[in-house]
Amino acid sequence: MSLLGSLYSATSGMGAQTQSITNISNNVANSSSTGYKRVETTFSEQLSQASTKLNGSSTVSASTSQTVSLGGDISQVDNALSLAISGDGLFAVSSPSGTDANGKTTYSATQYYTRAGDFSLDAENHLVNSSGYALEGWSAKDDGTIDQTELDIITVDKGAYAATATSTIDLSASVPGTASVGDAYSSQVQVYDADGNTEAVTLTWTKTSTANQWTLALDDGSGTTSEATVTFDGNGTISKINTTTGTKGNDATATLGTYTIDLGSYLESSGVTQSSASDTYSVSSITTDGNAAGAYSGVSIGDDGSVIVSYDNGKTKTIAQVPIVTFPNADGLQAEDGQAYTQTLASGTPTVSEAGELGAGTLVTSAVEASNVDITDEFSKMIIAQRAYTANTRVLSTVSDMLSDTIDILR
Repeated sequence: MSLLGSLYSATSGMGAQTQSITNISNNVANSSSTGYKRVETTFSEQLSQASTKLNGSSTVSASTSQTVSLGGDISQVDNALSLAISGDGLFAVSSPSGTDANGKTTYSATQYYTRAGDFSLDAENHLVNSSGYALEGWSAKDDGTIDQTELDIITVDKGAYAATATSTIDLSASVPGTASVGDAYSSQVQVYDADGNTEAVTLTWTKTSTANQWTLALDDGSGTTSEATVTFDGNGTISKINTTTGTKGNDATATLGTYTIDLGSYLESSGVTQSSASDTYSVSSITTDGNAAGAYSGVSIGDDGSVIVSYDNGKTKTIAQVPIVTFPNADGLQAEDGQAYTQTLASGTPTVSEAGELGAGTLVTSAVEASNVDITDEFSKMIIAQRAYTANTRVLSTVSDMLSDTIDILR
């Protein structure tokens, strides 16, 4: 090994330890950054020449490796929109790139991923984290099912929940088998009109035959009455409605005016039955669909990633679902600003799945993930890097002295 070679070795050692100190300082600086993943420094020897009898001068190179796959501690917070992932995976997010002619935020076409789940609603009703990245998810279709074919930025609709008129009345009750022909029993039901206003309709059971036959009438309050004939068998279950003989297990329904009356199932002890041991009419439950209009009251995220909007009329609506994105090698992702990452050849192709499925971790709601930086460990590595750097300067100084001595020989 030549003196110049030793000089190069010491210089490269100083450079490598400088890179190590840079990574350590980045880790310490971001130790409180939500979802931050520390970087590690790996050292590698670079030989100029070597054999079993010769060891030439060598240098050292420093490279950086990610620890995206290593989770940080998860803690509960007051923010109901904050999310953390327990296990593998990241959130799919979009990065703001500017504003359009209307002043609305535009987003980059590049796909980003992050573990920083401290999301909150911004002025445009997007779920954004503290670094400004907007959360992406699967959107809900008009029928409430989730479209898992593509990701899109989640936007919370704060519009009103539309009023819906009642169309179905579910009745669970027992009519007395000991009733005489002509006996009648009534119940009032609160329903909604098309404007969401409540009104009352009356359901009346009248015994019309000793052969377990009853008339069910609905009075809508306007003087219009609709009727259906309901027949029970010897077991007290509905066997026939009007002229239709039911099949066991099928829905037993009657259409009265604009309403469908759900009376349970044919030939089964559900819904409405006739009790031979009772002389009273008893109602177990009456439920209806339809609703009044409702104003937006809040948004929450379920354990399965469902983004649920609530209204002051008691209704809720699922508008999206937050999936989890996994990679064959998450540590191969490219780090970007704001605790975000982009895909690389080393990371492999992403898989988008529901929480807890296909190797993805589970979601923890109202929680955030801390950085995975261990300050004590970083300080230990800092001391080692400092000592190694100082040792390399000593080598550099010694080689410099030796070169001076060599030059002095010629004097």
